[in-house]
Formats: sequence, C-alpha cells, structure tokens
Amino acid sequence: MARGAEPPDGGWGWMVVLSAFFQSALVFGVLRSFGVFFVEFVAAFEEQAARVSWIASIGIAVQQFGSPIGSALSTKFGPRPVVMTGGILASLGMLLASFATSLTHLYLSIGLLSGSGWALTFTPTLACLSRYFSRRRSLATGLALTGVGLSSFAFAPLFQWLLNYYAWQGALLLVSALSLHLVACGALLRPLSLTEDTVMGGPAAQLTSLLHHGPFLRYTVALTLINTGYFIPYVHLVAHLQDLDWDPLPAAFLLSVAAISDLVGRVASGWLGDAVPGPVARLLMLWTTLTGVSLTLFPVAQAPTALVVLAVAYGFTSGALTPVAFSVLPELVGTGRIYCGLGLVQMVESIGGLLGAPLSGYLRDVTGNYTASFVVAGTFLLAGSAVLITLPHFFSCFSAPTTRPQDLVIEAVDTKVPLPTKEGLGED
Repeated sequence: MARGAEPPDGGWGWMVVLSAFFQSALVFGVLRSFGVFFVEFVAAFEEQAARVSWIASIGIAVQQFGSPIGSALSTKFGPRPVVMTGGILASLGMLLASFATSLTHLYLSIGLLSGSGWALTFTPTLACLSRYFSRRRSLATGLALTGVGLSSFAFAPLFQWLLNYYAWQGALLLVSALSLHLVACGALLRPLSLTEDTVMGGPAAQLTSLLHHGPFLRYTVALTLINTGYFIPYVHLVAHLQDLDWDPLPAAFLLSVAAISDLVGRVASGWLGDAVPGPVARLLMLWTTLTGVSLTLFPVAQAPTALVVLAVAYGFTSGALTPVAFSVLPELVGTGRIYCGLGLVQMVESIGGLLGAPLSGYLRDVTGNYTASFVVAGTFLLAGSAVLITLPHFFSCFSAPTTRPQDLVIEAVDTKVPLPTKEGLGED
C-alpha cells in the first residue's frame, strides 16, 4: 500500500487513471452500446419494448445499488482484489446470457450477474482515483472517463457487425471475452493511505455522518434525477431512428457520432473543472441543463442533419457532466469518506437507472412513438439542475473548499471556508 500525507496528484495515480480508462470503457461502453442488442431481443423473444428495456435497467440498477458493497469491500481488502473479482462476474454474466432462452435468463445473467460485477469495479476504481488527485482531480477523472466515449464509438458499430455475422448469441460470447479484461484493470490498482483516513472513523460512523449531511443528501437527489433520463438515448435512440425508417447500421453509427462528441466533452470539461474559478457544481449544473434541453429536442428533429447535430450536442454535454459530477463529491464529503460517499450516491441513484429505460419503453408502447420518452427524460435532467443550485457556495466567486476531516467526524456540516493563509490566500 502506498502512503502519503495528501493526494500525490500524479505518480502511480496515472496508472490508476489508465486502469479507470479501460474499466469505464468495458462497463459503460458496453451499457451505452446495448441499444444495438435491444432491437434484436425484441425480435428474438417477441416481447414489448418495456419488458426488454428491463435488461439494461436491471444491470444499471444492480451496478449502482451494489456500489456500497464494493465500497465496503474495498475499504476492508483494498480495491485491487474487489475489482478483479468484479471482472470475473461481469464476464461470466455475458457468457451465460449467450445461452438464454427467455428474457428471465437475460434479467438474471446480464442484469443481476454482470451488474454485480460492474458494482465491484466502477465505484472502487473511481474512488481510488479520487484519492490520488486533488488539484488535478477533474482532469484526471475526465481523462479516465474518456474510455466511455471511445468504446461507445467503437462498440456500437462493432456490436451491430457481430450481430449481422454471428447473431446475438455469438456477439454476447465475444462481449464476455472483452469483459474479462476488467481483471487486468483491477490488477493496476494500488491502495493509497492518507493522513485524513485516521480521523474518518469506521464505515458505520461515516455512513451516519453522511446521512445527516444536508448538501450530500441534496446532491444525491440531484444525481438520481439526472440518472433517470441520462441513459435513455443509449437504450432507445436506435429504435427511435428505425421508427423514422433509418437502416440499423446508420442508426448505430449515430451513436458513434454521439460517442465522439462525448469524448471531446469529457476532456474539455475535466480541464475546465480545474481551470475555471468557482465551485465545480456550477459547471455540472450548466452541462446538465444543456443535456436536458438537447434530449427534449430529439422528437422535434426529423431531418438527418438535425438529428446528427442533436447527437453531437447531446454527446458533448452528457459527456461533459460526468467528470465534474464525480469531482463535486470529494468537495462535499472529503477524500477520507470518498469510498463510502460514492458508494452511497451510486446506490440511491440506482432508482433512476432502474426506472428510466422501462418508463421510456412504456411511454413508447402507450403513445406509439418516442416523443414523450425523450421529453420526459430531458425534464428529469432539468429538475436535477434545479436541485444543484441549492448546494453550498454555488454562487460564490471562488472554489468551494473541501470540508476538513476533523469537522466531518465531529459533526455533519456544510463545507467550511478555510482561514486565510500567511500569503493572504483562501479568503472568501
């Protein structure tokens, strides 16, 4: 285990960034490209869109709801063995899914088993990364999460090609082989011990203080609303385009266009998060609002050019909100409680991940198109933006300081403004 008084902002942390890059690609890159399988499952099992939507939704929900387990195990055993175990489970779930004969089998294999594997990989890796960085945290997170954009660009047409040549069973076998690389990602993680850890208390004490921390609770509500509408295009955009008489391959390619824009948005947002003065929550509110607006405009666009423009806009803004969303949390709870805090946030926001896609599919079945689905999805993101405004120091001219570890243990309070240093800095 590496030891340090404070986050080193580099060193082995860049290897953790590399691990998080590939891990995010193999988890959310697969989830974002699963809309390609959605159409095949509807045809193969002759089921309604709402029922098929539960496959991805259960996977997302289990990944997020099980995050506290991954966090607790990482606190006790370190992130390395936990993430490696998760990689094995994620691969095994996809392997068993290739033999499915009903939607129930897919619910259990992809949704439950692979979702459990993702729960043991994503949160511990991002929490470990947050502990290695302070000044460069947004940039490091943005670079790590570009793996989602790159893999979404590659996986959507790749999966469609695999479906054309090997059917959905063979395609899932190859996705299982890809997922097994999560084991290598976990092997790169080295636990880091910080001075702040000694005053944080055990998991029970951390959980109690978080549940009495008003800004943390409001932030959790905001992310839950955002998460409800966030994944809708990646599940139903291909089906929406096919309703507009698009061929399957060009429809899948539009997801790749959004993925390229997503990639640019993550890097740009990560750089801005560290460079622009003011609380990171302000940038998060901006990107969330723009994402919600772009979602509500999807049903209006009919021409291919307009749809491409909206895909670029949605990809950039939805990608941009992700790294700053993870950077806000350490400012609220401190790096010593990042495992517990991130796991709890992921668990609560799983409600949105569970209900979002099935709600969209239900609205499609009722109305006959995806107009209401995209409008409702955008509304959820706009509601999340409104909650973000209530966070501490949102209208401050300077960055909100991180709460001091001793304050977090004694009482759950809002982040405090540090005293001026000898150089006269830190004054708000």
